[in-house]
This record gives sequence, structure tokens and C-alpha cells, in this order.
Amino acid sequence: MKISARNVFKGKIAEINPGNVNTEVIIELPGGMKVVSMISRNSAAHLNLKKGKTAYAVIKASSVMVAID
Repeated sequence: MKISARNVFKGKIAEINPGNVNTEVIIELPGGMKVVSMISRNSAAHLNLKKGKTAYAVIKASSVMVAID
């Protein structure tokens, strides 16, 4: 994966909490810090997110995104 964003943190998916429209994804980073992101249900399904799977928190000045390999 190549991406232009500078703040990319690798971790494991700790929780996935689907809602009516969006899904809350919690990624646990090494050291125990957690990053929480809200993404669309469609994006969560497209990424095939699973608890324990490796994921990346991609943080821009105004948003946090989720990425996988």
C-alpha cells in the first residue's frame, strides 16, 4: 500500500460497531492506544473488516480513515 498521507499507524481492529448508516471502527495500536473512526457501512463491508485483522489508521488534519493491505 502506498499513500501520500504522512500520519499512518498500523494496528489491529479491536472493535467494529455497525450502526444504521455508519460503522464505528476501533483500531488498537502497539502500546495500547486506540484510534476510533466512523466510516460508511458500505466502506466497512468493502474492506471486509474483521476483529483482530491488521488495519491502518490514516490521519489527516481533519479526518481519520481506515485502510488495509
